Formats: sequence, structure tokens, C-alpha cells
Amino acid sequence: MGIWSCLGTTLDEVRDSLYAGRSGIVYSPERKEAGFRSALCADIPRPDLKPFIPRGPRQFMPEEAGYAYMATRQALENARLDTDYIASHEIGLIYGNDSVAEATMRALDKFREYHDTAACGSGAIFQSMNSTVTMNLACLFRLRGINLTASAACASGSHAIGLSFLLIQNGLQDCIVCGGAQEANMYSVAAFDGIQSFFLREDAPAKACRPFDRDRDGLVPGGGAATLVVESYEHAVKRGAPILAEIISWGFSGNGNHISTPDIDGPARSLELCLQHGGIRPEEIGYINAHATSTRIGDAREAQAIARFFGSLQTPVTSTKSQTGHEMWMAGASEIIYSTLMMKNGFIAGSLNFERPDEDTACINVLPDRRETHFDMFLSNSFGFGGTNSTLIIKNL
Repeated sequence: MGIWSCLGTTLDEVRDSLYAGRSGIVYSPERKEAGFRSALCADIPRPDLKPFIPRGPRQFMPEEAGYAYMATRQALENARLDTDYIASHEIGLIYGNDSVAEATMRALDKFREYHDTAACGSGAIFQSMNSTVTMNLACLFRLRGINLTASAACASGSHAIGLSFLLIQNGLQDCIVCGGAQEANMYSVAAFDGIQSFFLREDAPAKACRPFDRDRDGLVPGGGAATLVVESYEHAVKRGAPILAEIISWGFSGNGNHISTPDIDGPARSLELCLQHGGIRPEEIGYINAHATSTRIGDAREAQAIARFFGSLQTPVTSTKSQTGHEMWMAGASEIIYSTLMMKNGFIAGSLNFERPDEDTACINVLPDRRETHFDMFLSNSFGFGGTNSTLIIKNL
């Protein structure tokens, strides 16, 4: 695994932030001055790529590709996949990404300013394509297997992992680098702010993201990148890889109705299919990492979907978005890493700012505080605009 997050830029830093309940959310004067209704956002450091990548290839990389590069460097190193092994084996790549707002905007601004398409720059086309992350990572790390971008709104990172799992399970690839990335600049989320999706009370940034809480009233945007190396058990054992966990099952569904308002049946179907595909009973799940973004309707509908299968079991539920904000295209991958870090270290990070449920969210067992506990299997939900749903079940090894 590898991570570049507002909670840290190494796995150890992120683990410690989860354990301490540290929020990565800040107030941005730049956004307020620019005209945002809500100036809250996650604080993600920009990596310095100069020590690792020559100037030529850097011109093809927008912001999120830089995050993804740093996360992938970590993941490959932690997985003991070196350049010699990659050169002699077919390693695939599936990464979640669903926007390249800033790079596209800047290139077109130059075109309009100078009335000359050449002003866009030679790297503009590669920066502005939705597949920019996979095209850059594949070339930089010399990955010669499947090369695919998963664009599925806020379920993109989860779908990337699920697709990797499916290809490996069916013998079409032995090893796939997968994950999700999200640009963190203000231009990427200006339209979200414009439709009043964000939490507006700015006086206490760390208390803004309130998944499942009665006073939740909007999400906080985040970003970064998360990378996982997924491979068949036989392939991992043969090359002596350090094995962290096993993907047990993937479930997915579509709501098939409103483009932005979620329902209950679609997410519930994703949960049900994930349990069915893995032959897993609800009582075997020790923890649920909820999609819960801190929106009134979204959290309510997810709570009711979870309650269909887990309500009577009092299975612990939290949303790590309470610390990170909504990492959007990255979230489905980063939350697998956050949950795995908790599973490997014997704790569940509390859902920050969960003080009181409402009548819609009281049906599930949301943990407000960190719990020291052992669990060997967790479930992670990721849902997105357009009614796209993805659920993964991961087992400790």
C-alpha cells in the first residue's frame, strides 16, 4: 500500500493520525477570497517531483498524477516490486480518476488569451485527459499489463480495486497496481460549492465534517492518492511478497434513478451482493467503513441500507471522512488503506464529531471514539453521483 493524504504522506503517519483522531481539514483564505461559500478543505501537501522525475515527463502530469506517483512509489517499494521484476513481468494498472479541472482550465485560458492553440502547451492534452493518471503511471513505472482508468464518481477508487480483483480472480492478470487519485485545487470543486454541497459553518474546521450526526449539513472536499498492489495469492507467495490482507469479495450496483440524490435500495443491493459473492455472513464482519460524506440525505440512506443487514448485530460503523473530508475519486481506495491500517494495528478510529444521531441514522452503531479492538474482516462502501455503488470486503492475513 502507498498513500498521499491530508493525514500523512507515509503509512506510519496516516496510522498515527487515525489513532490520534487528528483532522486534516483547514480553513482556506484563498477559497474565501475567490468566492467560495465554504472555504473549508483538506490540507494536502504538494509533492516535489524533481528528485524523481525529469523535467520532460513532468510536463505531462497534472496535480493528481503527482499524488498518484508518490503513493505508487511507496506501494511498489512496500510490495517489493522493483524495476527488474517489473521489466520481466506483466504488471497491470487500474486507477480511479474522474476529473482534471485545473489543468484543462489553465490550458484553455492560455488559448483564449493568446488566440493560438499552440499556447496550450505540448503537455496539455496529456494533462487534461481523464486517463492522465494511468497514462503517466504506466510510462513512469514501465507497467505493461492492463492500462485502464475507472471513472465512476466517488466510487472510482473502489471500482478500480474491484476490477483488479475480478481480472486476477479470472486468471487474466497476476498482479495489478490499482487505486484512486483526486486533485485538491479549488477549481476542481467550485461547482460542488456552487450547488451548496459543502458545510458552511467555518469557525471550527476540525468539527465541520460530521458523518451520521444530527447536525451534519454538507461535505468537506479532500484529495490526494492511494495505491494498492493486488495480486493472486500464488503470485505473491512465489515472489516472496509481504501479504497484508485478502480481497474476499466485490459487490456493485446502480440506483438507476436520480443523478445526485441517492436511494436505499441501490446501496443495499451492493452490500447484499458483496456478502453473497464472498459467502460471508453479516456477523463475520468486524467493522464497516461507511461512505458517509456528512450530507443529510446520503448519510441517512446509507445508514438505512447498512441496517438491513447489520442493524441487529451492532457492528461498529465509522466514516474516516470525518478526519479527511471527502476524498472523492480517491476515497474508495484510501478508505481500504485506512481500514487495513486499523485492522493490522488493533483499533477502530472514532467517527469524529458524531455527537447525536437523528431518526434516520440511529439504526446503526456509529462509534464516536476510538476503540481498541481486534477484527479480522471489514466492509467498505463507496457510492457516487449517477447512482454508482461499490462494496468491498477485506480479510486480515
